[in-house]
Amino acid sequence: MKPNKRLQALIDEGLIESVSRQLMSGKEATVFVVRAGGEVRCAKVYKGATERSFRRAVDYTENRKVKNSREARAIAKGSRYGRQAQENAWQSFEVEALYRLAAAGVRVPRPWNFHDGVLLMELVVDTQGNAAPRLNDVLFSPAQASAHHATLIREVVRMLCAGIVHGDLSEFNILLAADGPVIIDLPQAVDAAGNNHAPAMLARDVNNLRDFFGRFAPELLLTRHAGEIWDLYAKGLLRPDSVLTGRHQPVEGEVDLDGILSEIEDARLSEQARQLRLNAG
Repeated sequence: MKPNKRLQALIDEGLIESVSRQLMSGKEATVFVVRAGGEVRCAKVYKGATERSFRRAVDYTENRKVKNSREARAIAKGSRYGRQAQENAWQSFEVEALYRLAAAGVRVPRPWNFHDGVLLMELVVDTQGNAAPRLNDVLFSPAQASAHHATLIREVVRMLCAGIVHGDLSEFNILLAADGPVIIDLPQAVDAAGNNHAPAMLARDVNNLRDFFGRFAPELLLTRHAGEIWDLYAKGLLRPDSVLTGRHQPVEGEVDLDGILSEIEDARLSEQARQLRLNAG
């Protein structure tokens, strides 16, 4: 197929040999199957201005560093330069998180290169060698659901031990590879120690996994891993091989992460409605 301008630039640079086909397209990026370095890989081509709301961006980018004070001021003002700087920072954070997690042994696609808004990485495939499906497109037996849930909870723990919370983990951004689930889409990942929203985001990630796999294995709906994982992390006791029970009862004075998620979403929606009213006025 005829490559777009960004992919053509990588072909001209010798980083890509050819473009086979488009794999998927979302509001933030389009993914292509390409041949690079003599292997079949995928190329994630980031789009320009995204449709993320300002409120959501603030939650995810809290305490993220920018190159200099000029960019910080521009981002705060919301200028055209600031929006581009924020977009560049958003892309760079995903790339940095991907390299960091891959080095920590987390099941993510292996990154290969990042150039001019294009992320080259491993193409995750199924048992037939085809592009792996998302979990949302697969049906599971109770045993399979329990096994995959256990694997992904372990990956969430491994991510947190590396200092990162995915922030948007669900059946829509996990692929089922030949050797098990692989986590993708990390632009919204947050620094666990530097973002006040990290505990609630971790709880949402964990509960999304519980609710999805609980459709196939209802006993999983009774598990409470989120509070248990964060409690161990906050105490400095979390390790990749920490033994989890799936049971957690908040002690007196401790925040009930599961219980406050709905309140957070209600507050978010109220703030968005307020912003809309202000803009309309």
